[in-house]
Amino acid sequence: MLRLTLTFRLISLLSLGTRRYPNFNGAMEGSTVDKQEFHSLYFHKLGTDCKDDVLVADFRHDANIMVDGDVSEDGRWLIVTASKGCDPTNQLFYYDLQAAGNKIDGKVELKPLFDKSDAKYSFIDSDGESALIQTNYKAPMFKLIRVKFDTANGGPVNWETIVAENERHKLDWVAPVAGDRFVAVYLEDVKNTMYVHSLKTGQRLYQIPIDIGSISSCFIKKDSCEAFFTFESFFTPTVVYRLEFGTDAAKEVKPEEIRRVKIPGVDFSQFAVKQEFYPSKDGTKIPMYILHRKDVVLDGNNPTILNGYGGFNVADEPYFSITRLLVLQHFHGVVVNTNLRGGSEYGEKWHEGGMRENKQNVFDDFIAAAEYLVEKKYTSPARLAIHGGSNGGLLVAACSQQRPDLYGAVLNRVGVMDMLRFHKFTIGAAWLPEYGNPEVAQDFQFLYKYSPLHKVKIPADPVQWPSTMLMTADHDDRVVPSHSLKYMAQLYHEARAEGNGHQKNPLIMRVEVRAGHGSGKPTSKIIAEIVDMYSFLQRVLKMSWF
Repeated sequence: MLRLTLTFRLISLLSLGTRRYPNFNGAMEGSTVDKQEFHSLYFHKLGTDCKDDVLVADFRHDANIMVDGDVSEDGRWLIVTASKGCDPTNQLFYYDLQAAGNKIDGKVELKPLFDKSDAKYSFIDSDGESALIQTNYKAPMFKLIRVKFDTANGGPVNWETIVAENERHKLDWVAPVAGDRFVAVYLEDVKNTMYVHSLKTGQRLYQIPIDIGSISSCFIKKDSCEAFFTFESFFTPTVVYRLEFGTDAAKEVKPEEIRRVKIPGVDFSQFAVKQEFYPSKDGTKIPMYILHRKDVVLDGNNPTILNGYGGFNVADEPYFSITRLLVLQHFHGVVVNTNLRGGSEYGEKWHEGGMRENKQNVFDDFIAAAEYLVEKKYTSPARLAIHGGSNGGLLVAACSQQRPDLYGAVLNRVGVMDMLRFHKFTIGAAWLPEYGNPEVAQDFQFLYKYSPLHKVKIPADPVQWPSTMLMTADHDDRVVPSHSLKYMAQLYHEARAEGNGHQKNPLIMRVEVRAGHGSGKPTSKIIAEIVDMYSFLQRVLKMSWF
């Protein structure tokens, strides 16, 4: 969908429900830990003051509902999405702007398109009285359906399947183009593929050839024969491609390269990447990408960084990172990206396999990855660092507790550490569907079993806690800094009480000032953080500079 004539703005109200952002009268400096809840949808007319915004849809009956609004590309339909935090299900509502004279001057009467919160529903396109919807209703890898606005909520009996679920490959996203076609992008074993289909029948017409990697953004309009997308991979900085569709729908289209980002002084031919599948504790095959120099020697002595996330239905797809080149080129190291359960690499079942009471699967997947790298002689525990941020920070904290003997270093960035109080601060309540609710007895039990803050225990001599660098920011309003501050305080306490003099590995913390969770951080701060991170790793992993 594209925003055409209307601009909508989501307002996150404070817990008292009496203020919204434009009228906020609190302190202009400092950080806040107030819960962010009671969302509503407002209409903002460009060029007017925010205080004049019009309340369109009020969802304050439930503190945890998050709401978003969009306008269909033809300008007729207002589509409103409502979901509870990070719950993988949602509701869709609609409003006929055309029937209202294409104006909004107050609250509108939304009608339900799908209101049962039994699956994920994404609005793709409209054609008169019908809508094209991407959903995982009884289709964990997603399918495409066509529905009538006035009968869709009656259930599957009123739906027409346009593209059936592919049980092996996840349907990532869909975009109409050239009037009578749509582009469908799939995630196939953690790499994107692109196809063109008939908009009327859903028939697949042909595949658009792309390299192994990820389509990071796309610019497509239904009424245009021209489209653009950006592509990147581990060793391919961003490339912009153009697609030109003709009147013959069956004629295959190939990407035309428009612009390519070049990194001077780097010979990419000296590097290699391969995807391997390794068994987790329960036998599930987990994919990982291993990046290294072509002349790597598998002698168990390579400095290695193992990255992971595993949560919130987020797929860790191939992307370009200049810091990986630093490790490969100048430290002659190995970099590994894991695709753990909890992500969306293989649809909703893969996600569910790593959420709530199944969270231990994610830790088992990550531990098994480290064991695999040691077994295959890529590295050794003394030269292996694990790295994760946010939910990935929770991951590396839990794994360093469960297997401190397996890692030489831990880089933990803005991690979630307190699994018993995370929901009490800022946006934390939105994570309840993902992690569970610590105020519910059954959920408390599985959360307490792995909560990093509550499970810190220094291993017995001669095993040490791995060299650890925690990173947080004083203005992080996503994962508040108290998570890291309390965790480090507890780690210090345990090291002094139980270390018995054998704990020599450094345990340090880096607090960024005037910064948040990471997005929008200026280049100067990014460089400073990277310098500190890799200086730390260089010392504790005894990495040489080449």
